[in-house]
Amino acid sequence: MAKTPGGSPAALTPAPLTPAPLTVDALCQLCDPQSLGFKTTEELEDPRRIIGQDRAVEAIRFGVGITKEGYNMFALGPSGTGKYSVIRQFLDTRAAHLPTPPDTCYVNNFAQPHRPNLIQLPAGRGAPFRKDMEQLVELVGVAIPRAFETEEFRDKRKELEDRFSQAHDAIFQGVQEEAEANSIALVRAPAGVVLAPLRDGQVIPPEDFEKLPEEAKERTRAIIEDLQEKLRAALAEMPKLERQIREEVRALNRGTTLFAVGHLIDDLKASYQDLPKIQDYLDQVRDDIVEHAEDFLRPDGKPAEAPTAQLPERSAGGGRDRYKVNLLVDNGATSGAPVIYEDMPNLQSLIGRIEHIAQFGTLTTDYTLIQPGALHRANGGYLILDAHKVLMAPFSWEELKRAIKSREIRIESPERIMSVATTITLEPEPTPLDVKIVLLGDRRLYYLLTQSDPEFGELFKVEVDFEETWERSPENMALFSQFLAQVIRHQELRPFDAGAVARVIEQAARMAGDSTKMTTHIRTLADLLEEADYWAGNNGNGVVTAADVARALDAKIERADRIRDVSYEQIEDKTVLIETSGEAVGQINGLAVMQLGKFPFGRPTRITARVRLGRGQVVDIEREVELGGPLHSKGVLILSAFLGARYCQDTPLSLNASLVFEQSYGGVDGDSASSTELYALLSALAELPIKQSLAVTGSVNQHGRVQAIGGANEKIEGFFDICRMRGLNGEQGVLIPSANVKHLMLRKDVIEAVGAGEFHIWPIDSIDQGIALLTGREAGARGEDGTFPAGSVNGLVEARLKALAEAARRFARQPGDDGGAAADQP
Repeated sequence: MAKTPGGSPAALTPAPLTPAPLTVDALCQLCDPQSLGFKTTEELEDPRRIIGQDRAVEAIRFGVGITKEGYNMFALGPSGTGKYSVIRQFLDTRAAHLPTPPDTCYVNNFAQPHRPNLIQLPAGRGAPFRKDMEQLVELVGVAIPRAFETEEFRDKRKELEDRFSQAHDAIFQGVQEEAEANSIALVRAPAGVVLAPLRDGQVIPPEDFEKLPEEAKERTRAIIEDLQEKLRAALAEMPKLERQIREEVRALNRGTTLFAVGHLIDDLKASYQDLPKIQDYLDQVRDDIVEHAEDFLRPDGKPAEAPTAQLPERSAGGGRDRYKVNLLVDNGATSGAPVIYEDMPNLQSLIGRIEHIAQFGTLTTDYTLIQPGALHRANGGYLILDAHKVLMAPFSWEELKRAIKSREIRIESPERIMSVATTITLEPEPTPLDVKIVLLGDRRLYYLLTQSDPEFGELFKVEVDFEETWERSPENMALFSQFLAQVIRHQELRPFDAGAVARVIEQAARMAGDSTKMTTHIRTLADLLEEADYWAGNNGNGVVTAADVARALDAKIERADRIRDVSYEQIEDKTVLIETSGEAVGQINGLAVMQLGKFPFGRPTRITARVRLGRGQVVDIEREVELGGPLHSKGVLILSAFLGARYCQDTPLSLNASLVFEQSYGGVDGDSASSTELYALLSALAELPIKQSLAVTGSVNQHGRVQAIGGANEKIEGFFDICRMRGLNGEQGVLIPSANVKHLMLRKDVIEAVGAGEFHIWPIDSIDQGIALLTGREAGARGEDGTFPAGSVNGLVEARLKALAEAARRFARQPGDDGGAAADQP
């Protein structure tokens, strides 16, 4: 085995062959309209299955089919991939075969009005029950006054009043007779009954009474005192008598009321014999009507025991409103189970709310003001929610989990949840909950919840992962065409011809970032179809053509490319320095992608490298000033590892190299420029100029292999646009990783320039291939003697590193020096 100069083994690798530039066929995988097998989309049927989401479809089938607790679903994937539409389609189909859930209503709890009772009835019977109760109240409002106006009731009432009057007179009659026998009068005064002596039938004035003989006065006083005792005893009997009379009157009223309404309630009970809870409630209604018959004797139906001005009109348990039925959920018009999507899932929209009315300076409420939430409406079926919106709404996430775990809906205000409520409010009876929840969100949110919320995995056990791309096979392109036809019909657009569909397929591949795949981002595709239809209408076309699709794409870019144009103008007028011709040492054109909203575009940037004597450091200036992200810093550290492993393995690196993105005033992240930085560093070490007509992208590993990156299309087109502004000369081009060739779906103008030999794209596998293209000199491989060929790029780099190491040793031997870095080397 060959040895390096220091004696370590060296890999014997052949000199890499310089790759040929890509041909036109490799730059864009076009779709042949003839291969689609139709003239316009009017000929196509709707697809018979969901396109591109086989994994998600199987997960949905499982999640819909399993009925055990905790098997709620979380649909994860980017927004616009059709999560809602696909899931809604499956849920609607499943729900149509499920039983319709019961109607839900709240009624008054006569014993505890602040705790309304819940009643559930078979679907469609809630509204009739509410109407029956309204009619009952109307009938009772007629029957009770009529019953209290009958001769029979009046006679009984008069009889009671006469008996009371007779008993009242009988109590006082004995005292009255004794007083008259002793010439004492019973005089009624504001303070009560007063006893006064008489003479000749007239009350003796106090001054005349004092003139009477003392014996007469004493005898009169004694008689009055005796009569007063008897009068007090008689008055003590009055409350008892009044209570007795009141009870008899109340019993009469109850009997009369019961006779008037009993048959009405019995008739209503007969209609609900199969519902025991309704039977119990109607019994309570009958008892309450009997107790509060006076409410039906007033024209306004309000309680008579207090002035109206002092009581709010709405009062739980007050007036005829107490017999109303609050129909919370009416499933009478629902066929099968409900499927509900709640667009604003705040706390009250989820679990319901208790409304209040301001009257006379106070907030009042009753059970008729209870409003349902999405959980009530979806009970017995399915509820779809946006996970991000639920998490953003205060208390919604915790209350949703509590409802799922407890299997009941408890309506509470935020104040009660925070334990800061200071007023009395309603406490409605909880509603039993049987619902399957489907959350929609992106992958990052799903994985954050999985990691951060221990309860999440127990409550949402079904992961529905939506694909972003799918294979671009002939079978899938046929399905894709059917899908486009379905969208076109649904949106009432003009038919698309085969050429237009082929152009949409090509754009779907570009959006997927892979010529062998197509995007599943339905929303963006639908937007493209609508915009192409608009331009077809502007052009007077009855059928959308490929030209209309291309016009829609160009117009969309034109609406969003102001910043790109400004950026290119700065390069054209040399405010930003980018060279597209000539050569320079330690200077190279890198490529980056800028994303502004939904519009990505490529932008070249100058990367430079400087080398001097030092301690083996490669300084990332972007990182030093905190503009470089961790991935970019990782790429720079890989450069150091590559240098140490390939060159001077028995000699310490004695260089200090600096790398910088020139005129970069924002953050830099990602490792897609690591190969570019390495080329600049090798150029600075070998002192070989790099062709400025070329631009480079690609990451690199420690072994010098060039790896795939993202945004290859945008990067190539960005450098092409700059070169075209300055004039294409046939020498310009871009070096990309070979692994990115399958991702190319380039613009038509780039393809035409490559076909004409005005622009070139090279696939690169290794750093040696790239540096040979950039410098025009072979990279060189180690020979059997362990050295690189003289004059090769690698040979010059290693020679420079050895020279720096020797200079470092000499510098270290100088007296009084600490071995620090010397001045810049040429």
